[in-house]
Amino acid sequence: MKRILIVGAGKGGSALIDILTNTDRMIIAGVIDQNPDAKGLAVASEKGIPTGFNYTDWINSDIDIIVEATGDEEVLDDLLEKRSKKTVVIPGSVAYIISELMEEKETLLERLKLQASNQELILNNIHDGMIVIGDRETVQFANKSAERIIGAAKEHVTGQNIKHVISGSRLPNVMRTRRKEVNQKHVLENGKKVITTRIPIINAEDRLVGAFAVFKDITEVMNLAEENTDLKEIKTMLEAIIYSSDEAISVADEKGTGIMINPAYTRITGLKESDIIGKPANADIYEGESMHMKVLQTRRTVRGVRMKVGPARKDVMVNVAPVIVDGKIKGSVGILHDVSEIKSLTSELKRARQIIRNLEAKYTFDDIVGSSQELKIALEQAKVGAKTPATVLLRGKSGTGKELFAHAIHNESDRKHNKFIRVNCAAIAENILESELFGHEEGAFTGAKQGGKKGLFEEANLGSIFLDEIGELSHHMQAKLLRVLQEGEIIRVGSTDPVSIDVRVIAATNVNLEKAIMNNTFREDLYYRMNRLPVHIPSLHERIDDLPDLIEHLIQKINQDYGRNVKAIEKTACDCLQRYHWPGNVRELENVISRAMIYMDMNEEIIKQKHIPELHTHTTEQHTDLDEPHLHNRALKNAMEEYEQRYIRSVLEENNYNKTNTANDLNISIRNLYYKLDKYNID
Repeated sequence: MKRILIVGAGKGGSALIDILTNTDRMIIAGVIDQNPDAKGLAVASEKGIPTGFNYTDWINSDIDIIVEATGDEEVLDDLLEKRSKKTVVIPGSVAYIISELMEEKETLLERLKLQASNQELILNNIHDGMIVIGDRETVQFANKSAERIIGAAKEHVTGQNIKHVISGSRLPNVMRTRRKEVNQKHVLENGKKVITTRIPIINAEDRLVGAFAVFKDITEVMNLAEENTDLKEIKTMLEAIIYSSDEAISVADEKGTGIMINPAYTRITGLKESDIIGKPANADIYEGESMHMKVLQTRRTVRGVRMKVGPARKDVMVNVAPVIVDGKIKGSVGILHDVSEIKSLTSELKRARQIIRNLEAKYTFDDIVGSSQELKIALEQAKVGAKTPATVLLRGKSGTGKELFAHAIHNESDRKHNKFIRVNCAAIAENILESELFGHEEGAFTGAKQGGKKGLFEEANLGSIFLDEIGELSHHMQAKLLRVLQEGEIIRVGSTDPVSIDVRVIAATNVNLEKAIMNNTFREDLYYRMNRLPVHIPSLHERIDDLPDLIEHLIQKINQDYGRNVKAIEKTACDCLQRYHWPGNVRELENVISRAMIYMDMNEEIIKQKHIPELHTHTTEQHTDLDEPHLHNRALKNAMEEYEQRYIRSVLEENNYNKTNTANDLNISIRNLYYKLDKYNID
């Protein structure tokens, strides 16, 4: 146990008292200051540490280390002269350098944690504790270091109010004030003392979404003194700090020559000590300029500079700070963060999320906006359907949200953890639809996949399959579907062996199936099989009272999509929209609101009537004009195709790009319409 005498009880001396009283290897023998009102004397008295006014009375063989914290060179010289031979005298400037380095390290760690706040894999490997709370003050994330420091497992704190996890936590206050609190001391219930930084989390739309705290157990602060004060031993102490860090650190002297790197630096850059030490500070740079040299020239810290280093061209973020002693620059310290791994993990996460989105239902009943009686009835019917294994038939006009209901039914059912497969029966050509739905064996037809292929019904096994535009299926495919519903099995194209499946079928159509049965375009037996649990989804005109709620929801959605900050719609504009009959339903409403927001000025926050595009009454009246000049002197076939293209585009625009209504107006099947849209490249 080292006995330490602190000479000087000002700000620096007070800080040393706080640090050294938390160290097991050292004991403060006394605190000395000529000023009886010095802050450090009061702090020492509170901690039961002896105090005095004359250091001469305290210098004896029992003192191992004297820390001079007055900043007076005469006092330092006097102490060096009067000390015992075995007593080590440490200038206060040494403690200042260490404090600056530790503060710099903390700041850099905080920046990395903020940048990678959603990367749990990375956060669990940092040494500092981190806790994130949401806007309801409940814990959303705690890393492994936080578990160790607060003494509670992650699963026990997640979802709990932060005040139940950390008594007296100021994170809620940080959220209310939107102001960060840096390097604050806090005593946990288990007795541990931590230094914590609390920061509010504010997204790109300036909306507060939570806050997080980063904290360090200050009992882990490394020793501040060694045997004597010469440069070699100070360097040894700094090496201990640097070598223990998981951050890649490099140190250059005042001339910009490399003098030290740590193992983490070698791991990230691939460069050894022989490649750096004694070489110019730009020896490691593959792309970019030396931040060590820039800091030595400007004496200012640089942060967040991107560059490529080492033979592997590692993409890193660099922070460099100057080392200044008594006003003279003595070198610089740089910390490198490997961002290539973060980018790789982020890319993998995005790909995984995309795959998951393609295999799962995205919406629940909470995402269906509206409170009208008509919508409530549809929701009640759909929720009943979700709790039963029966086939659900969603009926309603195009644009009413049938797919949204299908997602919600799947997510409300006991199959929600399995796949949700979506199929637009009208968008897939008849000659490949059977293969897509039921799969095929190898060699079943020209171009068949080697080894065969599972169909969408097999992919959806134990989950749900959503068959949109079911009324457009041919009689042949209707018979195939009926077998699936009756027998619970499919037969791949080119095979005779049935494959048993367990799939929940959710179908949707905007076709009048009863009329289709009379016209012999839809099988009556399939109708009775599918119509056991019909859900009628009202058109927007039938639930026009829901329009304000829908507009508010769409504004928030489009704000996120387009990066806007629109707050609301004025009443006169909303009243105007409520008088419109909305043949395109919610899809048309979204189109109108999107167009209005796109043409608004960036500083406008209220949608006004002048922003609303002109709403045309839906009509099936067709206009023909075969006397247009550019149609003359053309081959008949080419002229007819050109006219057909313009005619289809015109009717599509009149129907607000509703393909089902367009097909009805043109008196062609929806499948034929898709063919022509593809033929003429009409989006």
